[in-house]
Amino acid sequence: MTKRTFDFTLAACLLFLTAPLLILIWVAVRITHGQPVVFSQVRPGRNGELFTMYKFRTMTSATDAAGALLPDVDRLTWLGQILRSTSLDELPELWNILKGDMSFVGPRPLLVEYLKRYTPEQMRRHEVRPGLTGLAQVSGRNAISWEERFAIDVHYVDTASLVLDVKILARTALAVVRRDGISQEGEATMEKFLG
Repeated sequence: MTKRTFDFTLAACLLFLTAPLLILIWVAVRITHGQPVVFSQVRPGRNGELFTMYKFRTMTSATDAAGALLPDVDRLTWLGQILRSTSLDELPELWNILKGDMSFVGPRPLLVEYLKRYTPEQMRRHEVRPGLTGLAQVSGRNAISWEERFAIDVHYVDTASLVLDVKILARTALAVVRRDGISQEGEATMEKFLG
């Protein structure tokens, strides 16, 4: 209950304080990428329950001659690179936190298709609300392997506390400033998890 109160209060304050920045990014994305400005995708949350997650769009909808989307690295724009490297593309997730779909700290919500690929131990990452940031994000972000990430996520589930959350939030701020682990080598973010 304390964590939920913390999440709701902080998300409401940040949405109010960042409103001018949100408007500025909205306009910049609209001019650079067109519509939609906000990327929405269904992701699994706590206990695997599905919710719609929101982020600012960072890629175009460019396709090849056959109509298939180009690889992420080819669709990521200069503005998208800035938004991702500063984590500003994540600001719309404050709405997810306000609604209770997410928390500020927890395992990152991944693709629905991954649910069937997890081992029972890896599936434990869904015992808590997914987070805007998490222990895995401050332990290497996208530069660590999937196995390492999931082991860290489960460790967080077993040791979660408000004190740990505050430490993770502080380390997140530092990682964003340093722009650590934004992507794996040769990837726009991280390669797909194949199980």
